[in-house]
Parts: sequence; structure tokens; C-alpha cells
Amino acid sequence: MRCGWGRDIIADVNGNTSERMLARLRAGETRALARAISLVEDGGAGSAELVAACRLSGRRGLRIGVTGPPGAGKSTLVDQMARWVRGQGQTVGVIAVDPSSPYTGGALLGDRIRMQGFEGDAGVYIRSMASRGRMGGLARGVEEVCTVMEAAGRQTILIETVGVGQDEVDVVAVADVTVLVLVPGMGDEVQSMKAGVMEVADVFVVNKGDREGAERLEAEVRAMQGLGASEADSVPVVRTVATTGEGVGELMGSVLEVAAREQKGVGRELRGLAEAGLRLDHLGVAVRSIAAARGFYELLGMSVGAEETVEHEQVRTAMLPLGESRIELLEATAEDSVIGRFVAKRGEGLHHIAVKVDGVDAMFERLKGEGVRLASDAVRVGAGGHRYFFVHPASTGGVLVEIVGGGSE
Repeated sequence: MRCGWGRDIIADVNGNTSERMLARLRAGETRALARAISLVEDGGAGSAELVAACRLSGRRGLRIGVTGPPGAGKSTLVDQMARWVRGQGQTVGVIAVDPSSPYTGGALLGDRIRMQGFEGDAGVYIRSMASRGRMGGLARGVEEVCTVMEAAGRQTILIETVGVGQDEVDVVAVADVTVLVLVPGMGDEVQSMKAGVMEVADVFVVNKGDREGAERLEAEVRAMQGLGASEADSVPVVRTVATTGEGVGELMGSVLEVAAREQKGVGRELRGLAEAGLRLDHLGVAVRSIAAARGFYELLGMSVGAEETVEHEQVRTAMLPLGESRIELLEATAEDSVIGRFVAKRGEGLHHIAVKVDGVDAMFERLKGEGVRLASDAVRVGAGGHRYFFVHPASTGGVLVEIVGGGSE
């Protein structure tokens, strides 16, 4: 069966027919959505063209990442969250990432089996994705699958990670709001997670809140985040009982509040940049090999102005001047570097947009004070001696933004 419809969809996305497949998605055809997701997940012929067409559709949903350790009740909670969203009259897409079967490579547990009660409801589409050995809690292609679901009109997308540990925080790069689910009895596990996934959560959930120790865990989480954080920066802590739906309304209220705050942060950030004399500095493009990639740009008549290795970032850069700005090719010098992980996860492509402002230090403090999520803990010195910091994609509409100092900075 799969081979047959696989040929159909390849025909749909090749040779001027991406628009036809997109039209089927926008019309709400569940079968077309299933086929499109399979194509994107497998990375088959025409998948990149389909994803590009979906991005151009202009549809964007609210992406909610649900993460936490194994056994925290994430699947049951996601089921209840989906029911709440449907109760508000919105359509839902669920991406449930499971461990891979050692025999088939497919999703081992199959969250669709655990999420029952949506049969016949075209407003809910649930898809299991196998992690296929990837670390970080997600599967390859989750972001692209979100894009396809959005093009198909899914207004809220729930992304459930496979059970995660301390540093498995990939969901943050995909989700607009990240929910971390904890349960009583974790003991020292909460302390061990503090330096990783605890720091990226937008909402904490103490699930199985009817169990002994729930109140103590809630107090511990509040105390941990209170160290060094202002009241305005505090992350909501919600207690739920997923099996009954208790607390889910409060949870979703906190999620929507965080999402609205992030959107306001985007507006404040853009206004602040405009007032600072915003101009494009460069586009950062991650490549596997600068030597292989530069040939195309040289065919266009561009030439490499400078190459430099930035040791502390484990990256080699090549600058190609383009008018008053430039294209910056980025090649990892170590697989575990930021660019190395980006290429391994997403492939070659646009890594960040850099804008130049007057007064980079003042801008850093201003955005930090306004609650914009920053991906840098301080202003740093990079290639060419320029000073910079990064703004997290959660505050910019999904793209990493580098703020670069202008003038003599």
C-alpha cells in the first residue's frame, strides 16, 4: 500500500504540482496530510519542495512542546490537553516521539494506541514518530512535520518528546512554549535536571498531583527557580492529575499566557531594533564544507573576502561581501559544536540572521530587561573582532537572530 501512495505523492510534489498537494492539505484532507508527513519524515524525493510550499502558505499554529522523564504521564496529559483545545473549537495536531523498534525502526510504543477517544474526530490528527536513535528527545524532521500540519490548518500542535534527561532540550528549538512534566518521587532527579531541561521550561507541571509528595515537589520547583530570578521572570508551576483532567484548564491558561507574552516580546524587540538604526549585517549559512559551497557563490561573481577560524566556537567562517552586507559560510571544526549539531540535525542551510545596531551592550541589557529570551548569557567577541549576542528563536518568530555591534564596537 505504502509504495503505491508514495508514488502518488512524489508526483504531487514534483513538476509544478506542489501547489496541488498544498491545496489538498489546506482543504483538510486527512489522507493527504498522512501521506505528506510520511514523505517528509522519510526525506523522500520532493519533500523539500513540499515543505517550502507549506512554509509559503503563511499558516502558523501554536506549537506546545511537552517534555519530561519517562513515566511522568506525558501521553495522558497530552491527551487531556488535546481535549481541552478541541473544547475551544480549535483543530489539533499531535506529534508523539517514541523510541525506535530495533527490528522495524518504527515507533516502538505507538502513542496513538495510548491516546483513545478521538475516532471520527477530523479535528484531531495524531502521528507517532520514531526517534531513530537521535538524542535530544525528538525525531529528525519534527519541525518540518509541524510546518506540514500548520499548512493543513492545525491551529495547535502538541509535541510530546520521548522520555528525556538533563541535556535533551531539542524541543525548545521547535516549540513556542515548552512544558516540563515532573512527578512526585523523583528525588535527586530534579536536582540533576536543574542545569539542563529545567532551565528551558516555560511552564512546570507537577503531574500525578494527587500523590504523596506533590506539594513538596511543587515547593521545591518554586524554590529552585526563585534563586536569582525576579518575580517577573518566574515560570508558572501547575499541578495536574492527567488521568482525570484536573488542572489541565489552568495549565492551558498558563501556556496561552506565556505564548502571548512571547509575542509581545517580539514586538518590543523589533521596535527597539528599529529605534537603534537596524540594518542587515549578514546571513549565516551552515555548510558541511566551505570549499565545496563557495564554488556556487563564485559563479555568481562573489569572492571570499576573508576566512577565519573561531576556536572557542569551533567554527570556520568565510565572508562573502554582498553590497553593504555579506553572506557568512559556517563550517564546523568539531561534530559536537553548535554548527556541527545544526548540520547533523537539519542539514545545510540558513543558521541565523545578523543585524547591526548602535550600542550592542545597551541593546543586550534592554532586551534582557524586557523579557526577550536570549540565547547568549553575555555579549561576546566573534570572527573579525565584532561583538555580538544571540536572540532565541522563541522570541523572533522561529529564526535565530544575531545582534552585532556597529561603529567602533
